[in-house]
Amino acid sequence: MSDPSSTAVAQAPLPKAEASKRPRNSAKTKASILAAARVEFADRGFEGARVDAIADRAGANKRLLYHYFGNKEELYRAVLLDAYQEIRRGEKALSLDQYDPVQAMDRLVRFTFRHFLANPWFPRLLGTENIENARFLKTLPDIKALHSPLVGQIAAIIERGAASGVFRRDVDPVQLYISVAALGFFYVSNTATLSVIFERDLSSVNMVQEREAHAVQMVLDFLRTKPGA
Repeated sequence: MSDPSSTAVAQAPLPKAEASKRPRNSAKTKASILAAARVEFADRGFEGARVDAIADRAGANKRLLYHYFGNKEELYRAVLLDAYQEIRRGEKALSLDQYDPVQAMDRLVRFTFRHFLANPWFPRLLGTENIENARFLKTLPDIKALHSPLVGQIAAIIERGAASGVFRRDVDPVQLYISVAALGFFYVSNTATLSVIFERDLSSVNMVQEREAHAVQMVLDFLRTKPGA
């Protein structure tokens, strides 16, 4: 005959403190898997990446990986979306509307350059997705909504700059952002080869600072240039 007291203990709900550990652990495990997957996909591409390697790097059970993300394709989509969400969060935190047009554009250029510099996996991940002809990106329903506010912010900066007489008005915000991103993306993704070609250590602090200042100056000079000047 079973002990009634033991049955009562077994059926009693977990204390709140103990029960609350579960979602925190789940979130931590998912974050670890995403971080490990970033590295694996960036280093080996989608085809070369291995789920076993991701699970090992994350210190997670492979069954949990499949439980949280479904399969390799869905995990890759999650990594891709998370990467874009991260840079968009950083841009939003700049609060560009609180600064005058020149300062706002300066901050955006520097942030974009530094984001690529601090996250070299990001250019490699984007390179992987371009090799895949953006076939996974096309399936992310939130991707356009993520970029729309940024384009709107840049358009507002251009308009404010034009209204105050410091910027041209005839600038496509999408083209401008592509140029801003390219100034950092190309430098970071090609640092090794360019360092050999030009016999300069482009990863050195001095060269990085020089490049950042150069990128800011190029964008501001372009925005200030009058057509036909």
